[in-house]
Amino acid sequence: MRLQLKDRFLELRDGEPLIMGIVNIGSDSVADPLSLDTLEAQVEFAMRQSDAGAHILDIGVQSGRTDTPVLSEGQEIERLVPLVRALAERELVVSVDTWRAGVAEAAIAAGAALINDVGGLVDERLADVVGAGGAGLVVMHTRATPKQAHFPGYEDATADILAFLEQRMQLALSRGVAREQIIVDPGLDYAKTPQESIEALRRLGELRQLDRPILLAVSRKYFIGMLTGAQPDERLAGTLAAVEYGVGAGAHMVRVHDVAQVAEFLRVRGALRGEGTAVLDGDPDDESLKWLAPKRALNG
Repeated sequence: MRLQLKDRFLELRDGEPLIMGIVNIGSDSVADPLSLDTLEAQVEFAMRQSDAGAHILDIGVQSGRTDTPVLSEGQEIERLVPLVRALAERELVVSVDTWRAGVAEAAIAAGAALINDVGGLVDERLADVVGAGGAGLVVMHTRATPKQAHFPGYEDATADILAFLEQRMQLALSRGVAREQIIVDPGLDYAKTPQESIEALRRLGELRQLDRPILLAVSRKYFIGMLTGAQPDERLAGTLAAVEYGVGAGAHMVRVHDVAQVAEFLRVRGALRGEGTAVLDGDPDDESLKWLAPKRALNG
């Protein structure tokens, strides 16, 4: 599977997903308790995500929660562009989580290589912007207007996902986006009940018929919380289970908060599923990799 992100061309292979590290710089994240208030803090956090194994950094200002107001387009651009520019100058691959054409245009001009459109091209002009700028485009399934709660109820959620993504892909192609620029996302938790998201993930492999890379965005999702009872920042185990299933079903990219842990998980997964001798990166002379240091009794 070949993916174009501006002047980069990536070859994606089954079972070897790219990691998209989440960098939330807004104040109302759905699942991230971090507060990155300064550009310095934002750059530092993004660099840590990159060092931990993120191939792409996905920056978001507006959260998907429906109980907080929508920022103006100007406010979103003002907060977003300095970080996009700072990371692009460091030659990192930057994605921007937005549904608005004006924001996407400003982000691409600042160096973004991918637009992660969580609105399902509700703003059709966004496709024009991506086509002109050559960036990648995530086409996500949702039947809800961004920042609005809506659960339409599906007779067959996966059938609706496939039909919607095919229609939106054709729209993007008609507006100048090349096929190699497109990624598809089933939009788990977006305009879907937990049970519908679970069913969509069970049938994720059916999206392979679209012949485009599949983005798996399962990190700390509500459906995991409903399965486990865990709070958003305590859903790593559930996230890893969903990643394992999704990658096995054909996901080419995983969008996650806990980059280091997911990178380790995928490294071990790849070693166990691969052929030949596994690559061992640990230092054989490092005794701390064998056992903990001896315990010392506390005096008094």
